[in-house]
Amino acid sequence: MHITTIGIDLAKSVFQLHGVDAEDKVVLKKKLRRGAVLDFLAKLEPCLIGMEACATSHHWAREISALGHEVRLIPPAYVKPYVKRQKNDAADAEAICETVTRPSMRFVPIKSAAQQGVLVLHRSRDLLMRQRTMLLNAIRAHMAEFGIIAAQGPRNVMGLIGELRDNEEIGLPDIARSALLALAAQLDAMGNEIRIIERRLMAWHRADETSQRLQTIPGVGIITATALAASVPDPAVFKSGRQFAAYLGLVPRQNSSGGKERLGHISKMGNGYLRKLLVVGATSVIRRADSSTSATGFWVRSLLERKPARVVTVAMANKTARIVWAVLGLGGNGPRGNISRASDCMS
Repeated sequence: MHITTIGIDLAKSVFQLHGVDAEDKVVLKKKLRRGAVLDFLAKLEPCLIGMEACATSHHWAREISALGHEVRLIPPAYVKPYVKRQKNDAADAEAICETVTRPSMRFVPIKSAAQQGVLVLHRSRDLLMRQRTMLLNAIRAHMAEFGIIAAQGPRNVMGLIGELRDNEEIGLPDIARSALLALAAQLDAMGNEIRIIERRLMAWHRADETSQRLQTIPGVGIITATALAASVPDPAVFKSGRQFAAYLGLVPRQNSSGGKERLGHISKMGNGYLRKLLVVGATSVIRRADSSTSATGFWVRSLLERKPARVVTVAMANKTARIVWAVLGLGGNGPRGNISRASDCMS
């Protein structure tokens, strides 16, 4: 029995394996507990192994690659069409085994542990920022119940908190005051944690050449640069900047048929976090477009004369994504060229 291809359906405890030989004949159907997977694969000759890209897939890809196997991660949406009839672990593993051998299939680059660590920092910061917003809104709303009003915005709410701490005659019952002071203390602690994470991201940014290069792009700051550098380990998986922008969901959703094109809102596929960061950065570029004398400023102003501001923002984010791909692929010392050719990829 010589296995050439294996599809693995990952799970928390029990993994399903489906293997075929060189003639695509099924030679392996096996369930394994989590702790037995690496021991089993270590006994096999090197082969092609496919897995769906998920939260734990990068860890398993690194561990299995160390055993000498070739590992490819597949987006789950591309596996689904190959699932036959009912969905179960065995059918999923068989579909993965079939999908990984398709010549036109697109795969997810395997991230290193360091890159995953940076992304954990980003996700933690994003969670803390959302929780911080929830606390700000809660404090502002609770004080409004007693007729103490503040305008929207973190700075105005922080002013309310300062008055709550300094003015004992603010007009709140003691029981409500104590509860709001507890929320304010939690808000301060959360702000400190966010600053610690941002300092760690800054340290990683200063040590990473790719992240520093990305920061030179208009609309890309340190947060966006570090997220892009950690999320896209191999830009060569995208054939063009246009394909990279489509991966981020910054292109219209198509429902075309019969030679007639029907374009809708942006597809919102791919990495939503990177898309959000690029759109926020594009918003800042558009706000400064009125005073800009650059070609980008002229391009933005000409679009604003014909299109709504939010449409122009997404167009700017699309343009930024294509520049990012060019800088990632051409900015180093590799065989593909240098950063001076980045603008050529925009055509």
